[in-house]
Amino acid sequence: MPSFKIDTSTALVFVATAPEPKLANRKTGEVALDVVTEKPLYVVGLLVTDEGEGNLYKVAVPETGFPEGLVPGMPVRVTGLKAKDWENEFNGKKMHGISFRAVAITPAA
Repeated sequence: MPSFKIDTSTALVFVATAPEPKLANRKTGEVALDVVTEKPLYVVGLLVTDEGEGNLYKVAVPETGFPEGLVPGMPVRVTGLKAKDWENEFNGKKMHGISFRAVAITPAA
């Protein structure tokens, strides 16, 4: 499925939740890996506000794409943010949604 770039150049972006490993399997605790680098993926909660609207996104980012010390409330910049729709079947139920991925999350100057 195609992915779509998200422009955050005019937005204010803040860390909502600190990075935590993205799980590929919740039962076993297996951590998801980036398909290109084969490095672990993390999920960071971001509050993105623009044009009077605020949204909370859970964004996957490779472990090399963010510095240590990202904490809730910290203003950040997001590089290469994309949205991708997905659809799967789990236990006979069709599920769908939108996933978010970024190349990097860095503290704002």
